[in-house]
Amino acid sequence: MPNPTSSSSQPLAPGDTLLPRLELEPTMSRESVFDGAWWPRSNHVLAELPDLITALGAHLGRIVRVGLDTSAWDGVPRSVAVNGLMVRINWFTGSAATISLTRGFQDHFLLLVVPPGTRPEVAATAMLGASATGNHTPAAELLSG
Repeated sequence: MPNPTSSSSQPLAPGDTLLPRLELEPTMSRESVFDGAWWPRSNHVLAELPDLITALGAHLGRIVRVGLDTSAWDGVPRSVAVNGLMVRINWFTGSAATISLTRGFQDHFLLLVVPPGTRPEVAATAMLGASATGNHTPAAELLSG
């Protein structure tokens, strides 16, 4: 099994059974800056995104669109197939520490993205902060460790 704290940028092999490192705000009150946090194992979007979308779909319902900063990821396509459904990927710049996910019509969720290779104690603290009810701490501060 790959070391989840490794700073390697190697993609996961197809069929790897590692669950996404994901924390969601427990009440889903939508009154916080972040609705949770995600700590991907690599910068390879095609290896990481399908498992995140599958996990979130189980909690939130069907995810139809993802918005992410292309500078933080390798090889970002315009869409990705997840469980037989196409999920559109919107590109933006300037916010490498976030990912937005849309379910239904304009129902957005914002997650803090903890960069792969982050020290486990820094990642845990950042994820805890981003998934806390009523969080209003900016991404840069959460990730400053």
